[in-house]
Amino acid sequence: MRSNKSSVTVKILKILLLVGAIYIAAGSPYFAFNLSKELRKKKYWRGKVDKKKFKDSFYYLKKKGYINFENKNKQIYISLTKKGKKRAGKYQIDDLKIKIPKKWDKKWRLIIFDIPNKQGIKREAFRGKLKEFGFYQLQKSVWIYPYECQKEIKLLREFFGLTSKHLKIVTTDELEDDQFLRRKFKLVN
Repeated sequence: MRSNKSSVTVKILKILLLVGAIYIAAGSPYFAFNLSKELRKKKYWRGKVDKKKFKDSFYYLKKKGYINFENKNKQIYISLTKKGKKRAGKYQIDDLKIKIPKKWDKKWRLIIFDIPNKQGIKREAFRGKLKEFGFYQLQKSVWIYPYECQKEIKLLREFFGLTSKHLKIVTTDELEDDQFLRRKFKLVN
């Protein structure tokens, strides 16, 4: 479990990934208070904020090279660096879930990939995420799932630096001898 300070840090990274950048009045001695107030007003942050942890988290992120502070027109512009985007993306991937609808649309989603051996770590991490989502392995690099997942798979593809050359998403409403899959996914009529 993450400590309270690191959970604040992770939350800040996720917000910056979502919104792109945050502006706050420059020179304000109430930086943490003003920024947390602004984030709550825009509904990016819920609940109370420990101002010291909040401020410390920003300076920790800056020290690590995850965020950038710039003064522009008497405002502080806070944005993610390339390193910060990668880190925030990892947290986004860790939290990624596929929403299961109440009713199956009777379509199968096939994920077909060919990730080179020199990218074996990416391949194994990608397979691990498919298992975590609940996909079924039809063949070595062919996985199947009964629910809409294109957005999530494209996000994974982007995160792992893969292209459509490496990974294809196929949606089909016909699959030969799919009764065992219907049972496996509890879709039996």
